[in-house]
Amino acid sequence: MIRPVHGGNLAWAAALAGCPASAILDFSASISPLGPPESALAAIKARLSSLTAYPDPDYGELRAALGEAFNVDPDWVLPGNGSAELLTWAAWDLSDLEATYLVTPAFGDYWRALSAFGAQVLDCPLDLKSLGQELLSGLVTDGLSVSNRSFVSLSPAVPVPFALGTDRGLLLNNPHNPTGLLFGREAILPYVEQLGMVVVDEAFMDFLPPEKQQSSIAAVEEFPNLVILRSLTKFYSLPGLRMGCAIAHPDILRRWQLRRDPWPVNALAEAAAAAVVRDAAFERKTWDWLPVARQELFEGLANLPGLRPWTGAANFLLVESSLSVAAIQKSLLEKHRILIRDCLSFPELGDRFFRVAVREKADNLRLIAGLQEVISH
Repeated sequence: MIRPVHGGNLAWAAALAGCPASAILDFSASISPLGPPESALAAIKARLSSLTAYPDPDYGELRAALGEAFNVDPDWVLPGNGSAELLTWAAWDLSDLEATYLVTPAFGDYWRALSAFGAQVLDCPLDLKSLGQELLSGLVTDGLSVSNRSFVSLSPAVPVPFALGTDRGLLLNNPHNPTGLLFGREAILPYVEQLGMVVVDEAFMDFLPPEKQQSSIAAVEEFPNLVILRSLTKFYSLPGLRMGCAIAHPDILRRWQLRRDPWPVNALAEAAAAAVVRDAAFERKTWDWLPVARQELFEGLANLPGLRPWTGAANFLLVESSLSVAAIQKSLLEKHRILIRDCLSFPELGDRFFRVAVREKADNLRLIAGLQEVISH
């Protein structure tokens, strides 16, 4: 089977491990282990009787719930079949510009979506060497800390070494995948003021409690060229339902609505999404659990020889390895049925980095024990 470019490919992992997919302990997909929430399951059960009818094409009830959750007018919200669908329409708009700046390493779907419409992409590589040191000491940077014809700082004294203008766009995620870096919102807004379109994928932002989030959602009403993408699958552990939304000026969202297929969000996903964004108890449970579990996993990884985990703001950790990650991944699967996310699909990282989701304590301890056995042989 072809090596996957995404996490969560349990069929590939099971074939390599020689076991059923259900036997794989998956650290490769950054999905919360605490869900799906009971509120989602109850909403799905209650909506089963409505499967004989089409969903509301305007998704009025769902947009109202999302607007309430993100404190925006419902007209500024567009539900989608996962944030991946909405990324496609954002990439179409970005392809109309002369060039799009992409902060790299970047999620593979960004390249897919941009190349699908022939966008001119100029990558802005993070300075991984210095970034590794920064991430050991804190989560929020003052700027976008990148090297080579890219962002270097948002200090007014530092010149930006590439052209800005309304004929250019920017696509980045915050928190950043796969590094876990959390950009301060003040690091992004100056580019919103100067570029034609800025798309910020905040797929992992909800793993931070409100007082620590650096979301740019509050700026969308001021800047009609700003688009925020949010995922509802990772935090609520609902990747099989495919649910996300875009928050942007209604003119942008109406344009996207005309381009896409009707009813992209099925009735069960619609019901579950409206329920979970109102589930304050589940949110608080996650915000209480994650910092403790992430720190324990970080310390366990840091104590293993040859591994250096990077601190991060999301529900995953990037780990630098002195050994071949492909070999580690293969041994973990064959000996322990544990799947980690290699970073071979990120050219800037290659075979010396891997990413692991933060799971519950017993699973995290099993990973640490498996890694210790593998790297000591």
